[in-house]
Amino acid sequence: MRAAVLREYGEPLEIEDVDRPEPDPDGVVIETEACGICRSDWHAWQGDWDWIGAKPPKGQILGHEPAGTVISVGEDVTRLSEGDNVAVPFNLSDGTCPMCQTGHSNVCENVLPLGFSEAAPGAFAEEVHVPVADQNAVALPDGVSPVAMAGLGCRFVTAFHALVHRADVDAGDWVAVHGCGGVGLSAVHIADAIGANVVAVDLTDEKLAKAEELGADATVNAAESDNVPRAVMGVTDGGAHVSVDALGIAETCRNSVQSLRRRGQHVQIGLTSEEEQGTVELPTDAMVMQEAEFIGSFGMQPPRYDEIFRMVEAGTLDPSAVVSETVTLDDVPDRLAAMSDFETMGIPVVDEF
Repeated sequence: MRAAVLREYGEPLEIEDVDRPEPDPDGVVIETEACGICRSDWHAWQGDWDWIGAKPPKGQILGHEPAGTVISVGEDVTRLSEGDNVAVPFNLSDGTCPMCQTGHSNVCENVLPLGFSEAAPGAFAEEVHVPVADQNAVALPDGVSPVAMAGLGCRFVTAFHALVHRADVDAGDWVAVHGCGGVGLSAVHIADAIGANVVAVDLTDEKLAKAEELGADATVNAAESDNVPRAVMGVTDGGAHVSVDALGIAETCRNSVQSLRRRGQHVQIGLTSEEEQGTVELPTDAMVMQEAEFIGSFGMQPPRYDEIFRMVEAGTLDPSAVVSETVTLDDVPDRLAAMSDFETMGIPVVDEF
């Protein structure tokens, strides 16, 4: 089968013929019908994240936002059958650790990152294996488009979990979103859907215009502002109740924290790059005196995907609204390269392999 393989960090992925996967006894193989191209794939391509143990080895098949059809089922799988349409989370869990057993499988103690680990080849491929499938593969509702659901593997569910489960967002609260890439635009759309007022922050007018389409009530162009937190404070009449760093660089993290009103909540979604290597300096004294909260958010538990599906069915959420384009597997190297200069918008999705 064809797959996009990492051979050298920072060099174009190679489109190669590789062996088709076979299911483990507890796994399934899905035919990949759609897979989002995420900034996390860019980090993997760059060779980032060795500081958190997630640097992929050379020879890795990348891609971690798949949706597709089950075509082969391991003998121990009980919940899935051939022909089922599924989405797959990027943070595969084992179902046995204390976190999994208490409903927090998104932070499994033995997490296996799809597309980042040799044990979990990714989904920029015609087929992808899903281990512990009863735990990890999420059955999709009838009639939904795989392209619309591709972002459920990472960006859309991550933003949903951050705003619905981790932060305390009430109707009418101000939510600031710093960085309007795929996860940031998903956060804008979700915050609007749950009744918040949203201010979107980015460097480009095109992305800010898309944020307005998805529900942003106000925007701040960071390239034109000499003080982003002050601009957000002005828009929100004293600061955001919840502020999200959807990018992961030091500037957006600090801007997000400093955009809060007293007793506000900062939610960190974006993971850092080579420059920060996992560490950002923060105004801790101000956070103490204002009782600000710093909250991490990582993926979402598969059993909670139904919350999104119900909102999609009700017409409140539309994951496809964040999809910016569909491309072929051969386009993946160029799309990753474009992310170096933040030239992609929304969620590009591979739908032709």
